[in-house]
Formats: sequence, structure tokens, C-alpha cells
Amino acid sequence: MTTWNVPYPASTYARLRVTDPDRWRAAASAWRRWAALAGALAAEFGTLTTRLRSSWSGTAVAAASAAFAGFRRRLALFRVLCWRADQALSELAASLARARELLRRAQGRAKSAGLVIDSLGTVHSTRPTAHAPMAEVTADLSAALEIAARADAQATARLTAVSASTGFGAHSDRPDCTAGPVEVKQWWDSLTQQERNWLLATDPATLASARGIPVADRDVANRLLLDDQRVADRRLDELTARLDDDGALRAYLIGVDLGGDGRAVVALGDPDRASHVLTHVPGMTSDLESLGSELTRAGRVAQRAAELAPDQATSAVLWLDYDAPDFLHEAFSDRQAREGAAELRRFQEDLRATHDGEPAHQTVLGHSYGSLVTGLAAAGPLAADDVVLVGSPGTGVDSVDRFTVPADRVWASTSRTDVIQYASVSPKSLLQDLPIAAVLPGTGPMLAFGTPERDLWFGRNPSDPGFGAQVFASQEDAGHLGYWDPGRPALDALAQITVGQKPITRP
Repeated sequence: MTTWNVPYPASTYARLRVTDPDRWRAAASAWRRWAALAGALAAEFGTLTTRLRSSWSGTAVAAASAAFAGFRRRLALFRVLCWRADQALSELAASLARARELLRRAQGRAKSAGLVIDSLGTVHSTRPTAHAPMAEVTADLSAALEIAARADAQATARLTAVSASTGFGAHSDRPDCTAGPVEVKQWWDSLTQQERNWLLATDPATLASARGIPVADRDVANRLLLDDQRVADRRLDELTARLDDDGALRAYLIGVDLGGDGRAVVALGDPDRASHVLTHVPGMTSDLESLGSELTRAGRVAQRAAELAPDQATSAVLWLDYDAPDFLHEAFSDRQAREGAAELRRFQEDLRATHDGEPAHQTVLGHSYGSLVTGLAAAGPLAADDVVLVGSPGTGVDSVDRFTVPADRVWASTSRTDVIQYASVSPKSLLQDLPIAAVLPGTGPMLAFGTPERDLWFGRNPSDPGFGAQVFASQEDAGHLGYWDPGRPALDALAQITVGQKPITRP
């Protein structure tokens, strides 16, 4: 008989077998509700102060205003602590869900191979030929228990820090306004937890968009600002609902801007703690009102990535921090893409600066006009290990050699039914196709306009072999938005690239 013993206490295996990650998500949700309640109370004190000042101007009003202001600061601190507990519990739930997936996989492989996992987590085999299956089972089981044990320890440390940092810790020193994200991160790390909490509670507007501040802290700052922003703009209702959702991955609000059509950057899962980080760059007509559908697409990649590689955490970031074109005449210009490309480079640099531990594997995925933003960003220094271009009207360059990312790490796909390759043909291609359409009655137009064009409005089609990218398969009926359809080849490929795997490519 061959046996393999788990390198962790049997109690860890026993707890993992029966744990329910949804219970931890429910606990995290409760902390979010307490934060919301405290926000409602703080808002009432604000209006009360305004009413008092409108009816009296004596010293009593000044004293009452000061008391209300102090209480509102304490409520803000309470909200900070609530969200910190929420983050810790949400990440624990996500880690336990990945560990449970590995455990299920180990159990399935063991059953198929005739192996037995006993109540202590020991794997038994009575077959001399079962060495290979046993290696797979034990590898999954070991990874599951390691994830569970590490997640438990991290959650314990984070929750202990929350309970130990309930007071204010004033701190006046700030980095110079010219400091880069690495310097800001070093300054932030030098503060005590109480000092960070005090800064978040009293000056969230400064920290909400500060480069170098960790994502979890920026999330807290942006959530503190969200109540007032939501009063001013109801477009934030859908975003607020998503932030309160008990999804598999907690949403982190990295940034929001109400100017123009609105901008937002939202991560599903904490990118600072993930092994793989996908930055999803949407295209034309993207704004605050379309935020939900774009988040759904990014979330599907993260979900599929977790299924493909449950041993490592994946975070998906919806990056809508540029002015996406609203109309075709705007989309015919690369002006907005060039402005967005500069911001995208800065964001990717920030992800590198704030990440905990070993650098994450970072992927940037651009869709439609967003692929132009991504291509122009990749033509300069871009902190990305992989670049993905789907449904592209061109990337601003004619060859993958113009990118700073290696050619074998640039991926592209355009479905045969994606209208982008017919709607964004270049003037050069159009002049070449018109004579063919005219010379051959009947079949001419089909030959001229019925096949994907090599030259598009913003350069060579990245899905054309001559561009030099790795072209992966996508279903023919994907159209322009079907690359994220569950259970289809394109989504699998996007998830594989995100976790550093190689998808099936066309020769």
C-alpha cells in the first residue's frame, strides 16, 4: 500500500472539507451594511449642522458644530474599519473557494484512479501502477491546504490589525507632490495602521486617486466619497449596487470621475494580492452607464481563470479612465486613444508599484477602440507581460515589432462575424476593393467586401498574419461582443492568457 500524508494539520483538511465560503461572504456583507448605516448617520449630522447655522449664530452653534464634526470624523473612522474587515473576510472567502475547487478536483481524480482520501487527508493506494494519478491528487490536495492555511493566517493578521487600530493617529508629513508611485508607496508603508486610518477618514479626496497608495486603501477612500458623489449624479447607482454585491470576487473602487460621460476604475479581487492581474480596456461608447456590462465581461475572464488555475489568485480590473468616443466621427480620430494610452501606462506602472510580494503576471486586454488605446500604450514603455487585442479597428502601428512587449506575448483575435473589420476599413483598402466590386457583377461585392480586411482605419489588422501577433481562435458567431460568452473558445483563450497559459493559435 502507498500512502501520502498532508504536510498540514489534519484539522486544516477537516475544516476545508466542511467550510462554506458563502458564510464568510455574508459576514463581509454585514460589515459593508454597517459602513452604509454609519454613512447615513454622518449625512444626518451634516444636514443638522446646516439647519442650526441657519437659525442661530451664537457660541452654542459653534460648539455644537464642532461636536458634530468630531462625531462625523469618528463615524468616518468606523466606516474605514468596517471596510477593512469586509476586505479581509472577502479575500478569505475567495481564497477558500479556490482551495475548495482544488479539493474537489483532487477528490474527482482520486475517485477516477481508485484512490482513497481518508478523514485525515491521507491519500491511499493499493495499486502499484497508480503513482502518476497519486502525484496529481496529492499536488492538488497539498495546494488546497496551503491556500487555506495561508488565507487563514492572513485574515487573522488583518482582522487583528483592525481591532488594534481603533484610535486616531495624526500624521503631518507627506511626500512631495512630484513623488512617483514607488516613493508614495514607501511613505505609506512607513505609517502605522492608525495613521493610515486617520488620513483615510479625514482626507479621502487626496488619497482616492493618489498614485502609489495600495488598491485596498484607495477603495476605502473612494467609498467614503461615493455618498456625496451619488447624490450629485444618479449614474452611480449601478456602480454602488455592484460594490455592495456579494459576488465571488469583491469589487474595489480604485477611481471614479463624474466629468463628461464619467470614468471609473474597478477591480474584481484585490490586484495587489493577486498572482495574475487583467486590465480590461473597453471601447467606443463606454461610460458610467455601460459600466455593469463591461464589469460582467471582465468578471467572466476572472471566473474562468480561477477555474483554469485555482492555485493562484486572479484579479480583473475594468479600466475606464479615458474619454471613450461616443460617436463614429469621434472614433475616426486617435486623439482620445493617445490621451488614454498615456494614462494606461501610468496605471500599469502603479499596479507594479503597489503589488505585494513577487510581481504579478500583468495582462492588458483592449477591445474595439480600447485595442487602439492598448496598442498605442504598448508602443511605449508598458508594464505588461501580455497584451491582448480583440475586435480591433487597428492599433496605431502596422507591426507587432513596434510594441515594447515581445511578439510572442501579443495576442489577437477577431471573429469572422465581427463588424469592426468591415466598418473600419482604411481608405487604401476601400480604393482597392471598389474596382473589384465593379468589374465582377454579382460576385464582385462579395469578394471585395465579404472577407476580413488586412488594412483597417488605424493600421494593419492585428489578427492578420502579417501583423505578427499570436492569433488565437474565437467562435465565428461572436460578433463584436461575444468574445466573453461563457463556454466558448474566445473566453477560454482570454482566461488562459490571463493566467500565463498558451491558448490554441492559428498557424
